[in-house]
Amino acid sequence: ACFSGFTHSVDESNMSFHVPCYGNPLLCTDSYKVTHDKQYPPGTTKVFSYFECRGGEFENVTFFGLQHLLKNWMLGAVVTEERIAQAKEYLGKHFGSEVFPEARWRQILEKHGGKLPLLIKAVPEGTTLPYKNVLFTVENTCPDAYWLVTWFETLLVQSWYPITVCTHSRYQKIQIKKYLDATAESSAGLPFKLHDFGFRGVSSCESAAIGGCAHLVNFMGTDTLAALCAAREVYNLPDDTVAGFSIPASEHSTITSWGQEDETAAFKNMLTQFPTGLVACVSDSYNIWDACKDLWGGKLKEMVMAREGNGALVIRPDSGHPPEVVIKCLEILGAQFGTTVNKKGFRELPSYVRLMQGDGVDLAQLTNILKHMHAFGWCTDMVAFGSGGGLLQKLNRDTLKCAYKCSWVEVEVDGKTVSRDVSKNPITDKKKKSKRGRLTLECNDGVWTTVENGDPARDCLTTVFENGVLVKEYDYADIRTRAEVGDLDPVEPFKSSEPWVGQFDAWAKEILGDKAPASKADIYQPAPTSDSIEGVLSTLGGAVNSDLTKDQLVGALTALNELNAKLIAVAKTHVPVPK
Repeated sequence: ACFSGFTHSVDESNMSFHVPCYGNPLLCTDSYKVTHDKQYPPGTTKVFSYFECRGGEFENVTFFGLQHLLKNWMLGAVVTEERIAQAKEYLGKHFGSEVFPEARWRQILEKHGGKLPLLIKAVPEGTTLPYKNVLFTVENTCPDAYWLVTWFETLLVQSWYPITVCTHSRYQKIQIKKYLDATAESSAGLPFKLHDFGFRGVSSCESAAIGGCAHLVNFMGTDTLAALCAAREVYNLPDDTVAGFSIPASEHSTITSWGQEDETAAFKNMLTQFPTGLVACVSDSYNIWDACKDLWGGKLKEMVMAREGNGALVIRPDSGHPPEVVIKCLEILGAQFGTTVNKKGFRELPSYVRLMQGDGVDLAQLTNILKHMHAFGWCTDMVAFGSGGGLLQKLNRDTLKCAYKCSWVEVEVDGKTVSRDVSKNPITDKKKKSKRGRLTLECNDGVWTTVENGDPARDCLTTVFENGVLVKEYDYADIRTRAEVGDLDPVEPFKSSEPWVGQFDAWAKEILGDKAPASKADIYQPAPTSDSIEGVLSTLGGAVNSDLTKDQLVGALTALNELNAKLIAVAKTHVPVPK
């Protein structure tokens, strides 16, 4: 099983592992929270907390993954005598004193049948909205369980991971779609343009399942099998299908085991073993340029061409500087197999040969590759991408600055119920100021707004969990539809400052001879030196981000205005004074 919370008809007697925390949610919290029930004001009866993405790398976030946490840890009678005893034993030894709130947990067991007296409202999964908006809220439904709201912060904040993966994956989809729209006659292949290679690069099988499932909200290509289990078990994908697909593909061991002298035979074996359908072959074991030109485009050329209409050979480089490798492989393959120009004016390879770049791919490098392909006149549809660590692992809770904060409490004072809007506002970091009150999420004409103590009738948050029951369940197909990418801005002009581009014409003449493409010198623009005004401004531009405070923005804009005035004054000296 991919998830600890599901029961399956398997014999567990021979299993030598335990699920995290023995599947006991009483142990799924930070140690310091064990004593927090004693720290709230006397008479506290209600606590209201919320989760948001406060900023970070992306202006918009795609909400996904809460349903996994609810199904896995919080549904039904999760509080039992055995789990109370287990938590008491662990925490007694952990603290060296009896601080575990046994009576409070026993009250949940006896009064609520072991079900958690909590109410959770959330934005529909798959929704994309700007950061700094509330994504879900949590409050207690029983006055005695006020402390439970923040006890489960630890577990619920782990939704940062699927949210961040889903958001990052969707941003990559946006970039690929933008360049497909600009260079290809069809974007039908978009769902298979970013393949998940991340299983081996994550911290656990559970991470692979959750993160891989988050990626498949946006795409349909994966080698992370655990993600298929998650989509079916957590999001009710029908048994007659799976969330993602793959193709036969080689790895270096299956090629290098033939020996360098027999690399051609190894390649031929791939074509022979998989004569129809897509097949991918890693081709950089020794010399990727020779592999493309002399092996695939030479000795095996007729076998490759014979795949016309039967499924393409996908050549996979796996080392080197990604944009350089992609462009040079495309140019070699174009010289060997020929190209056509589509209706949008971009070059295409024959349908029987394609390229896959699966090394070093994240959003920044993906965008860099796409820009270079566009500048060199190549259709985006010629290449698919694979991403591993860059997709599922090179991120953390601060990538989107995810936070869970208390914003409202209710306290009995002298026989009266007092409601309090609460927040933090540290003088040392104003970016960490939290929201106040009972929050609602409104959407007016497509504009999302979080409202403090807003009108519940206008709230777009939906109750998903109440007193141990999953009130609202989302299906994978609906989530995918909700997360779809709409119309995008056109591709912006681009010139490359990468040295290999400046040297490209010489390389093409040496490697491709009379099949070299027209000069690409106009694509190259040397990078400004670090001590030039342009270079200094470029460096300063890299420091501009959404985390700047108001004071920092004012200071930066003031300095920019002063610089602009000086530049204009100098520019005027170069303009003839009118008579």
